[in-house]
Amino acid sequence: MPEPKVAPYGSWKSPITSDLIVSETIGLGQIALDGEDIYWVEQRPAEGGRNVIVQRTPDGQTTDMTPAPFNARTRVHEYGGGAFAVADGTIYFSNFADQRLYRQALGSAPEPITPAMDLRYADGVIDRRRNRMICVREDHTASGREAVNTLVSINLEGDEQGGQVLVAGNDFYSSPRLSPDGSRLAWLTWNHPNMPWDGTELWVGELNADGSLGRTQRVAGGVDESIFQPEWSPHGILYFISDRTGWWNPYRWYGGQLEHLVDMEAEFGRPQWVFGMSTYAFEPAGRILCSYTQNGTWYLASLDTATRRLEPIQTPYSFITGLRVGPGRLVFLGGSPTEPASIVRLDPATGRLEVLRRSSDVAIDPGYLSIPQAIEFPTENGLTAYGFYYKPENRDYVAPPGERPPLLVHSHGGPTSAASTVLDLGVQYWTSRGIAVLDVNYGGSTGYGRAYRQRLNGQWGIVDVDDCVNGARTLVGRGEVDGDRLIIAGGSAGGYTTLCALTFRNVFQAGASYFGLSDLEADALETHKFESHYSDRLVAPYPAGRAIYYERSPIHFVDRISVPMILFQGLEDKIVLPNQSEMIFEAVRAKGVPVAYLAFEGEQHGFRKAENIKRSLDAELYFYSRVFGFELADPVEPVPIENLR
Repeated sequence: MPEPKVAPYGSWKSPITSDLIVSETIGLGQIALDGEDIYWVEQRPAEGGRNVIVQRTPDGQTTDMTPAPFNARTRVHEYGGGAFAVADGTIYFSNFADQRLYRQALGSAPEPITPAMDLRYADGVIDRRRNRMICVREDHTASGREAVNTLVSINLEGDEQGGQVLVAGNDFYSSPRLSPDGSRLAWLTWNHPNMPWDGTELWVGELNADGSLGRTQRVAGGVDESIFQPEWSPHGILYFISDRTGWWNPYRWYGGQLEHLVDMEAEFGRPQWVFGMSTYAFEPAGRILCSYTQNGTWYLASLDTATRRLEPIQTPYSFITGLRVGPGRLVFLGGSPTEPASIVRLDPATGRLEVLRRSSDVAIDPGYLSIPQAIEFPTENGLTAYGFYYKPENRDYVAPPGERPPLLVHSHGGPTSAASTVLDLGVQYWTSRGIAVLDVNYGGSTGYGRAYRQRLNGQWGIVDVDDCVNGARTLVGRGEVDGDRLIIAGGSAGGYTTLCALTFRNVFQAGASYFGLSDLEADALETHKFESHYSDRLVAPYPAGRAIYYERSPIHFVDRISVPMILFQGLEDKIVLPNQSEMIFEAVRAKGVPVAYLAFEGEQHGFRKAENIKRSLDAELYFYSRVFGFELADPVEPVPIENLR
């Protein structure tokens, strides 16, 4: 192999191009089993971000089930998830364009089973005995009023009324689950201002002969206890995940009593941003196959429901979720620092693993891959925070002696979410060009217990920013990165953290906000129902705390912004409205600070179209090259930058 070339950080030529990323990468989502067949969802940037349901049969054949232009995606809670169910070879799915439910029998075209009304559906379970689906419905038919969420039953032969209401009265519902004999229904519910990771209730109701709901009772949960993923065992015992000890651990409800199955400082649950998430499933023999996370790494294990013994199962994966179990097989979504997110099948008896579908089939030479290092660093008030650090890595290049790399600090969205170590070519795009990356799991992130998650309560725009700042300072102090070339970037809530860091701190020299909030009050008044009271807990109750909203909103303090920024926005975003980015752009431009703004037609919250993913990635790189003055190894379409001299 030839000697590495000497070139400044940021100027290294990389085989991990934006074209490669968008042409060879898909998103992988919901998994379902039906007999011997396996189904999953693929989000395809090359098809305009269309979500396609794919079937894999026992002979290994894969088939696209939903024909174009159908797009299996629901808008319930705007974030969706749980967009399809399958039973006996027939698929039932929500179509993005009209939000109607469709039935698609094998070999037939999809046909609608709900009316053309402003109704949305998600998280369905098939009730075979009564030929119906029980699911979440979000009713938007009352113009100008908040949507109404309920649990409804849908006649699988067609339902002209759009569903019969089974449960109503609360703000939100999720996870309707039928007992094996069809006699009982379990579900989750919660009310404003809670989000599902703050406090939910688990209810069980008896189903009458006509399918209506009879006697009901609350099993667990409350305003300060988060319940996740209720499931019935094959023997009709109700299991669920609760954080009543401060950690999401498994429980069961049996004979009217609650039993704590595993007491660990580990998280067996995840924040319920989308429907249909699964971290455990039952083997026919009674064991539970489950996944859990500790310090940012996910593990697979087997739980004996009789002895409560938890046995680890060795896999090469550091992220494991979406578990589904059938006879002799476990199917899940897994990934690692060297393996992209993939649909994986495991034989629990032999431990044999088979990758059924990768989110990217690109074969990258390991010499271009940066392996993340888990770091823990000191932050405010004597506490510590966490992150994953990626050093620049490219086998073909070294930097000039004495030069340290720029650092791109990434602030994840949510903010109730977490960074993972799954191979992400979007991260490797930077590190293979000589730009270090720190993915911060700031206070408020999941995976470190309820107390860590609650650090952000009342402190959004402070704790998250402090942790990003202190993560960067730690790496500067260790001599890893250049303290004069610090960048911060993030999307959605991570975009808000970015804007706050650039406004209220003097640490970063540039930043990129992807559909980030600039005005907390405007967002509180304009956002959709699911998040309309989210900031009550993260910031302060509104309108009583209006002064705090003002103090934490970058739009009101543009005079403090003195470093360049670039903003990206989807013009159909219903979660963070386009005016949030437009306001900050106009204000920064008027102040005379270098700023760029790219808006994309047809994009919602998170870019799904290949051309827009490519454009935003290359535009961000171009912006930094102009700000910090390094030459790019390959030509990139220029971005108009206001006030750059």
